[in-house]
Amino acid sequence: MHSRHAAPRPEIAGAMTGADALCATLLDHGVDTCFANPGTSEMHFVAALDRRPEMRCLPGLFEGVVTGAADGYARMAGKPAATLLHMGPGLANGLANLHNAKRARTMMVNIVGEHATHHRPYDAPLASDIESLARSVSRWVRTIQSADDVARDTACAIAQAKAQHGISTLVLPADCAWNTTGQRSEPLPVPGAAMPSGATIDAAVRAIRSGRPTLLLLGNGALCGEALVTAGRIAQATGVAIMADPQAGRIERGAGRVPLARLPQGVDTAISALKSVEQLILVGARAPVCFFAYPGRPGRPTPEDCIVHTLAAPAGAAAAALQALAAALGVGARAQPEFQKLDRPAVPAGRLTSEAVMATVAALMPENAIVCDESITAGQHLERLLRGAPAHDYLPLTGGAIGIGLPLALGAAVACPERKVICLQADGSGMYTVQALWTQAREGLDVVNVILANRSYEILRGELRRVGAGDPGRNARRMLDIDDPALDWVSMARGMGMEAARVETPRALADVLRSAFGRAGPMLIEARV
Repeated sequence: MHSRHAAPRPEIAGAMTGADALCATLLDHGVDTCFANPGTSEMHFVAALDRRPEMRCLPGLFEGVVTGAADGYARMAGKPAATLLHMGPGLANGLANLHNAKRARTMMVNIVGEHATHHRPYDAPLASDIESLARSVSRWVRTIQSADDVARDTACAIAQAKAQHGISTLVLPADCAWNTTGQRSEPLPVPGAAMPSGATIDAAVRAIRSGRPTLLLLGNGALCGEALVTAGRIAQATGVAIMADPQAGRIERGAGRVPLARLPQGVDTAISALKSVEQLILVGARAPVCFFAYPGRPGRPTPEDCIVHTLAAPAGAAAAALQALAAALGVGARAQPEFQKLDRPAVPAGRLTSEAVMATVAALMPENAIVCDESITAGQHLERLLRGAPAHDYLPLTGGAIGIGLPLALGAAVACPERKVICLQADGSGMYTVQALWTQAREGLDVVNVILANRSYEILRGELRRVGAGDPGRNARRMLDIDDPALDWVSMARGMGMEAARVETPRALADVLRSAFGRAGPMLIEARV
């Protein structure tokens, strides 16, 4: 029996379509994973993908799953995935998690199908302004004009995603996919990130040596590996504080790592955390702003007289900038930073609260796990309880658009199949992309999804009070509560082919977690808190 991939590849047979050129260019540039939700206009690209089994294709039953999974994949793989989306409405369905990916500075290449060039003047029902939608989240956008342009434009899209640490969106008209071409494109050079000037490094050195309370705010590129160790050495040698940018997409944390907290995102807690900071040095991070405007609160949590220095821009060479700063300060490689000691909490007794869930996870989680966090209100205890847990990577909600947790875990598990992925998911936001459970089950991914089921949008209850609008009445409660009817996560997970259990005590949660952590494969645990 012949394999369905036994037919010769079109570029070998001399009949390469634009779609085949696109697929070949992606693979030639190292993009070998595609999260997809295609439609009619993308069928020639689907056929091209089918001819290249070395491209892993994963379907998502909603475009927000597709884009969120591509985000999680790139954060852990360190390279872009491709997404395949169906025209403007498909792109629009994925925009919320593209917004999160933009804030995390995630590398991604979106392939968005479009009507054939000769069909666009008819204003068919699915016609829309795809480029305008794409520009709201993309750092580079282009509509392909002919099949001969496909390879060159695809190479540009990949190079731009890597160079700018962001999203490229490539619009593919159907005729550009089905027409033939002989054009290929070699990988394009990707310029290195900008290094800080000598004057910039000198200004940071003077600030640190001034003795004034100083904080290094670390962003992407400064929160993993040797860069984080270098930041820890600087902190230990000079007395400056270090903290993580809340919009950073990936942080190495836990035992054996340099300990640091994320800057809180709540307005009052952020102001409190920064109240004594007189100098702020940004290393791959943005200057912090308050998430929202509140009556009587400032727009920035830093003190008004705080001096802000930028050592490395968000797309800059943060790791190299830290090395240069350490050298200029005379902090040698032999200087030892503080490392976090293993300090697991005990499995608590009593009733199951959100704090008890986090403590139980921290008590039992395996070494080298990946924690994807969209626990929202329930996550207020996570920072403290995971601090001394075994070494792990932490992937947070970056842009504030809820519905990222389940697909983020999906993508992280695809990127790192040898590691256990733990998704801490609030129930209300989990419903935005619940379809991710189906893809997790279909692919047999090693993800343990812990649903914190408080059956309300608890964070919005707090926001109602915080903005001074008072306590919720009947109408407000009906908008903020999700308990009538109550969500049945166990049934939903089982309906999508996933093993699931409901727990109501810390001991029961511990028993299920031990089982889930001890074997591979997807699992959902509904924790009633």
